[in-house]
This record gives sequence, C-alpha cells and structure tokens, in this order.
Amino acid sequence: MPQDSTQLKELAIRQHNAITTARYDYSACQLDILFYVLSKLKKDDGPDTQYCIYVKDIENLTGRSWNYQQLREATADMGSRMFEVENAQVYKQIWMFQKVEYIKGKGYLEIELSRHIRPYLYELKDNFTSYQLHSALKLTSKYAKRIYQLASQWKDIGETKAYDLEDFKLMLKLKDPAGKEPEQFQNISQLKARVLDIAVRQINEHTDLQIDYQLQKKGRAFTGVRFYVRKQQPQQLPILFTDTQDDTRTQLARQHLDSLGIAQAELMQQILNEPRLVDELFKFMYKLKTDKVKADRNPGGLFLKMQGLR
Repeated sequence: MPQDSTQLKELAIRQHNAITTARYDYSACQLDILFYVLSKLKKDDGPDTQYCIYVKDIENLTGRSWNYQQLREATADMGSRMFEVENAQVYKQIWMFQKVEYIKGKGYLEIELSRHIRPYLYELKDNFTSYQLHSALKLTSKYAKRIYQLASQWKDIGETKAYDLEDFKLMLKLKDPAGKEPEQFQNISQLKARVLDIAVRQINEHTDLQIDYQLQKKGRAFTGVRFYVRKQQPQQLPILFTDTQDDTRTQLARQHLDSLGIAQAELMQQILNEPRLVDELFKFMYKLKTDKVKADRNPGGLFLKMQGLR
C-alpha cells in the first residue's frame, strides 16, 4: 500500500538517525551508561555541562551490579572507541567523551560529552520516551539493546527497512570492515541463536515493543533482515531519571513511602536514614509496578515485613 507524505517524512527521519545505525561495539555495561546519559540530556544544556551518574541508580534500574573497576574500564574503552558515521557526502569518526571524572568515595562519576557527539545524541534521544530508556536498561544482551534502538525508530511504521545483512553485521561490529578480525556468527544459525532470537525474546519480555524478524534470501544465500515492530501498552514505571542529589533522592523516597501508606514519622526516618533501606524501597517500587511483587491489599505492610521492620 502506498505511504502518505507523513509516513514518508517519518521514514526519512528514521533513515538519517546516524548514531543508531553507526558502526560501534559497546558492551552491555557501556550501553547502560550510554542510555543513562541519554536520559539526562536536555536541549538547553551548555557545551560544558557535566552529567552526574550515581552507580546505585544504574544498579537499581538494571538489577545488575557494576563494580568500580568495571565502570572505569567501560568508560575508558568508550572514550577510545569511535562512532563511524557515514552518508553519501561524508565519513566521520566521532568520540563520545571530553572527559570522565570518578569522585572517590562518593559513588558517582561526572561525564562531559564531546561537542561533536551532542547533536547525534539529541537526535537519538528523540526516538525514546522515558519508559523506553528504562526498558533499554533492563535488557542484558548488547545486541538486544542495539536492535531495540533500531526497532524504536520504526515503532510508528510497523516494520523497519530491509537491512542488508552485511551492513547489519558491520553495524553491530560482528564483522570487521577491514577484514582483519574474524567474523562473528558467520553461520546463519549462529546469528539467529546468538543475536536475533535472544534480542527478540528480551525485547518482547522487557519492553513496550513486540518484535519479530524475517531473513531475506537470494537463491540459497541470506542477504538481508527486516524487523516487524508492534507497540504494546506498558505499565507506568517509576522513572528515576532525575538529578539524583541526596535531597532529591530523599524526596522521591518520601513520595514512595507516602504512596505505600507508611506515614509513621519514626519509621519513615529510620528508612530514610539507612541507604540500604532506601535502595530496597526503590527496588520494591519497581517490582510492584511491574507485577513482580503481588501486594494488592497492603503493599506497605509487605515492604516492611520484607525488611524486618514489622
């Protein structure tokens, strides 16, 4: 069926999202950092804006722990790896960070972005709602995270363009364009099992999208892949993408306690004064909102019981 002018315009926007289709290879930890930084971007940020990332927030959102050494190695590697962005007019090599500072003993790091990467990151963020960024952090496969980026571009259309299979492998760094490194998952059954099927399962289980894919053949050779995308209605999640200074974090914790009906002043203060209990409170609220904890009648009582406070 012919596409109307609005659909064609949307199609053009999606095809020019340079960072989504850029060639780069980030680990799951590095992609978590990327998505978290995206969540904090604002259009009026200045070129010297520094983004504060609390390690506990990433752990609470992802359910995975990254120790100090892992994060240092992740940001060092991110800083050295380039994004390769190419169109008919130009080929660009762009790096992510201007600098990264780890504040010792405080549990957070400050990131200053390269001025050249900023326009591409704003463009990428436009594809996501806060819910979707939260969903991306819940995916454990780095390939699922990348394919989720692709699928989110096309969620209003219903299907992606047909990606040439070689270009798709280059995009995910499964193949070295210079041919110096061996190709990963060269066998199509390996590609399906280790990349495509895992991505489909994780995206369908943990995000607002339902996706599937179709491999295209020419003769006996597989030549392309297309993804089919359908939106599903997500539950509203407690998004912690805020400036998480201690007072803001405490204020949000108070709101959670109030919503749970925990109003006794002494008990509230006990919870708010103990970082472990505040962390458990955020985890509990996430599980409650995603139906991983069932407590229709008295969720506040359940939380207190789980923490040995009742």
